[in-house]
Amino acid sequence: MYCFARRTHTYLDLDSGRDFDSKIVVKVNAPALLRKELASSRWAGDHIAMGTNTDPYQRAEGRYRLMPEIIAALRDRANPFSILTKGTLILRDLELITEAAQRAPVSIATSIGSVDETLWRAVEPGTPSPLRRLDVVRRFADAGIGVSVLMAPILPGLSDSPEQIDATVAAIAGAGVVSLTPIVLHLRSGAREWYRQWLSARRPDLLPLYERLYRNGAYTPKSYQREVLQRVEAAKRRHGLARRPANVRLPQDDSPQTGTEHDQQHQLALL
Repeated sequence: MYCFARRTHTYLDLDSGRDFDSKIVVKVNAPALLRKELASSRWAGDHIAMGTNTDPYQRAEGRYRLMPEIIAALRDRANPFSILTKGTLILRDLELITEAAQRAPVSIATSIGSVDETLWRAVEPGTPSPLRRLDVVRRFADAGIGVSVLMAPILPGLSDSPEQIDATVAAIAGAGVVSLTPIVLHLRSGAREWYRQWLSARRPDLLPLYERLYRNGAYTPKSYQREVLQRVEAAKRRHGLARRPANVRLPQDDSPQTGTEHDQQHQLALL
């Protein structure tokens, strides 16, 4: 619904609305190309981040099975990597990822903006439920690989109340997460128009709120972000996450991204 990657479909002469929802481009030779690049004398073994624009564990991955070969190539080269996904299909590759983690740094992250099942069905159709994503956190934790969770996006008027935030943080903490990073919804061109259409059809009462919060661009005002993030931090303290690491920052209202490369990769996931 609000995916940050919507606009990238326009680079392929597809639109960011229905084409994004219904058409996917699959690079079936990706594993072979990766092995070729990794074998090059020019390759310095840099960290490879997967899932920073589109999810590598979308439904099509069940058919094309590209990720096992990609992970195996990285494992064989002992190359560090990270995966950011909403998909539970990553559990299929748990053994491979565990093997890779024994040879090089590996990190896994998923996004869980809310554990409200009704809200999930409305705004994230076609994705695994939050409860299933929590199971991914548990399964990797049991295997000795910690998972970071992006509490993202936090939706104004839909998932930002103290009660909703507390319930979400409690569930994430209970799953054994190693870190939790809250991110308030940002709406750039492509996602902005599509999301507004959804609000108009499903929650027109929230249109004035969104017009006010996003009147200056893609980001909500810093005052609103601070209020929401303070609620998250308070919930983290209540549920034993206060001492676990997190990357929290407030972007400018509509300025270019700043901060570490790790933060920027995670921001791209809004998934």
